[in-house]
Amino acid sequence: MCGRPILADDATVRPDESGWIAVCELDRLKAETIVCVRVAGLDMLVIWNDGEVTACERACPHEQADLGLGQVAAGRLSCPRHAASFDLRDGCISSGWSSPPLRLYPVRVTGEQVCQAPLRPRASRGN
Repeated sequence: MCGRPILADDATVRPDESGWIAVCELDRLKAETIVCVRVAGLDMLVIWNDGEVTACERACPHEQADLGLGQVAAGRLSCPRHAASFDLRDGCISSGWSSPPLRLYPVRVTGEQVCQAPLRPRASRGN
């Protein structure tokens, strides 16, 4: 469950030369598993799962539940409202649910910082 959100969209936050924005420290992510961030006006989650970092939208694409209140297990993020879960590799929802995929965003670890480029989603909803 994510704690207090990190705001990375104010005037003091500057992307690096390639456009990536540091959104949280890796140690914090490892300790909390799910960290809520706001970057460029978008509410997102940064997730630690089995040694991998994933960034995704915060609202469930099915009914807009806060996925920051969900749980991570076995490479999946569960929705706290309906028990459906999303694959953290491609955003696909568990079988039996009709929902667009969860939007995933590019993320990387640079030193001890987790960085993301939020305006280029990896999974699209047909837009």
